[in-house]
Amino acid sequence: MAKELDFESIRPYQDHEIQQVFERLKNETSFLDLIGFLYPELSAQRFIDMMMQIKSIRQFQQEVISPYVKQIIKTTTKGVTSEGLEQLDPNESYLYISNHRDIVLDPAILNVIMFEHNFDTTEIAIGDNLLIYPWITDLVKLNRTFIVKRNLSVRQMMESSTLLSEYIRHTITNVGHSIWIAQREGRSKDGNDRTQLSLLKMLNISGKDKSVAENFKQLKIVPVSISYEYDPCDYLKAREFQQKRDNPDFTKTQDDDLQHMGAGLRGRKGRVHFAFGQPINNEFDVLKGIENKNKKFEFLAGLIDRHVHENYRLWPGNLVAWDMLNETNEYGNLYTAEEKETFNQYLEEHLNRIEGDRAFLKKTLLEMYANPVVNKRELSGDSL
Repeated sequence: MAKELDFESIRPYQDHEIQQVFERLKNETSFLDLIGFLYPELSAQRFIDMMMQIKSIRQFQQEVISPYVKQIIKTTTKGVTSEGLEQLDPNESYLYISNHRDIVLDPAILNVIMFEHNFDTTEIAIGDNLLIYPWITDLVKLNRTFIVKRNLSVRQMMESSTLLSEYIRHTITNVGHSIWIAQREGRSKDGNDRTQLSLLKMLNISGKDKSVAENFKQLKIVPVSISYEYDPCDYLKAREFQQKRDNPDFTKTQDDDLQHMGAGLRGRKGRVHFAFGQPINNEFDVLKGIENKNKKFEFLAGLIDRHVHENYRLWPGNLVAWDMLNETNEYGNLYTAEEKETFNQYLEEHLNRIEGDRAFLKKTLLEMYANPVVNKRELSGDSL
């Protein structure tokens, strides 16, 4: 059985550690600057005094994280809805695998939904490329986040993947905590949500000598579809596509990541919907008839993708984008002239925030919003 000590380098903080962490944070100038930005109605000292009274991770999430996320929902969305949790057991631990649009908000909103439905919050997987300062590491680990290490050598990557796989399985099966993880490394920038085979291979490592089907049944995978009406980072993603087109060696900087985080938090999102599927354990028996191991992972990836695509909620802008790209009016009966105009105004507003090849950037933005329609059509034979 895995021992807690094995996971020291990646695990979240526990209740008995939080006061020590708060002692560090209250002396971090950049952290206090962030608090002033996030909670302008509180003085830094008042926030520190409040923080020093907190005794548990759950209390920290309820009194610090959740109120801020709810404020973001109130000021930057037209409402968050959800479905499917009523079909799940709040006393069970699941591996929630979802599509991924926003660096910060996807799991943050998910955990607010969990609170509201009397579920325990999930542990959250986050790449260490986002942990730009030590205090950011402290802050996210207070929010039940565990660390996924990136940019490693081949040998280090194998060791890291093994540790991560062991941690996820141990947390779900022995500790009894649920986990949220994105279906791919990083966010889907083009709106085409696909599960990476490398994620599934990582999850399988800790299964030891059991079959692939047995390994994944133990993890109790629940696919989750996250549907934003507007992606506040879409123009930044489009600019990144152009930068990579013009320079194949282009890579984002830490400042770019911070800009994406800020835009995701402050930007307009419209309506947001979370759809929780059912555990897909009963669909794994097909794996027994597949001999090639890679084919097994391809089947699993396709299975998760199908559930994510089926449960994805299309908004008028998705349908407008598909019609515009294909120069048709196929879905014109599913959106109004006013909704089309609103979406076009939104596109123009975001295009005006960036410079470059305007035709390329507009096509890229349209593809982001049209790809969920493409995926729905693939499931149902070119219809919705």
